[in-house]
Amino acid sequence: MVAVSAREPRPSRNDLAWAISVGGIGIVGFATLLLFTWYYSATLFLIFAGMLLGVALNALTAMLGRIVKLPHPLRLTIVCLVLATLLSGVVFLGGATIAQQATALSDTIKGQLVGVKAFLERNGIDTSYFELGNSSATPASSTSATPSPAPTHNLPSAGALASSGGAIVSQTFKLLLGTLSAVGNFFIVLFLGLTFAAQPGVYRSGLLFMVPARHRARATVIVDRIGETLERWLIAQIITMFVVFVVTWIGLSIIGVQGSFILGIQAGLLTFIPTVGALIGGLIVVLASLASGWVAAFSAFLLFLGIHALESYILTPMLQRQALEIPPATLFAFQILLGVVFGIWGLALALPLMAIVKVIIDYFKSDEATVEPVAA
Repeated sequence: MVAVSAREPRPSRNDLAWAISVGGIGIVGFATLLLFTWYYSATLFLIFAGMLLGVALNALTAMLGRIVKLPHPLRLTIVCLVLATLLSGVVFLGGATIAQQATALSDTIKGQLVGVKAFLERNGIDTSYFELGNSSATPASSTSATPSPAPTHNLPSAGALASSGGAIVSQTFKLLLGTLSAVGNFFIVLFLGLTFAAQPGVYRSGLLFMVPARHRARATVIVDRIGETLERWLIAQIITMFVVFVVTWIGLSIIGVQGSFILGIQAGLLTFIPTVGALIGGLIVVLASLASGWVAAFSAFLLFLGIHALESYILTPMLQRQALEIPPATLFAFQILLGVVFGIWGLALALPLMAIVKVIIDYFKSDEATVEPVAA
């Protein structure tokens, strides 16, 4: 009895040291994961966007399978060909119209922003922090007070030519690199989406294979629920975006606003970002409508309110009631948080990320509810 009691403190000290070491390793691993996510957030969001595209293509392929009994690769090929045909038709038939309307819309919005800034300044509101005007346009009022010096016709020096040439080359390289980066990101997302949609079972099995065997059953249920939730949400979102595009386009055409087609496209695309996207789209529509007069702007504002009501109270409850049920305030706060931390990627992909978190939380809550009575 004495020997046993003398040996009792040693296991307790060993257990405490083991717990401290495991806790320290866990903290270090979690901090490392946070740092990795922070530094490579753009790449991770790019991969996640490709996964979402793959889920959407897989959902469309499954919907086609309910109509036509064909193998999965053939159905995916049909879906991709239909989508490519629609995109090519929009580009070739309306490409010139889109380019013209985009240029006119950009000039209109710039002019309206300058007009809004002047209106605010006339009413005693400081707008210097907006930085809307450029240096060449802002001193228009000051030039009348102070005469400009007479232009000189001296040839620029070699140093001035070299510096200006270097600035032009650097700006050209920045533009080219930005264009290549955008095109490269598009093709990366497209490639990932096609590869995920081509063999979804292979990637699902590989993901579950990395999970320990004792947790594999739970992981299988969670992965399947996440896939079903994202599929339902993406299909509902595609339908909502298309309806918003058509209604905005037709409504602005009836009102007589220039660039109605490109405004409808941007309104439909911004619908992918809930709450924030609708506000940005409505602001762009109202600013573009100011060029056609106050009556057109007011009519466009009423149209925006009607489309927002259609989306919030009819389309979203009808199409997404079985996909996602997230309180608007919670979603908006999560969007703002990810937008501030990760930029446009976090703002655009906040809802699917929150959907994944919600599915995991709901599963463990329901699992605890079923396990506790059995254990009791």
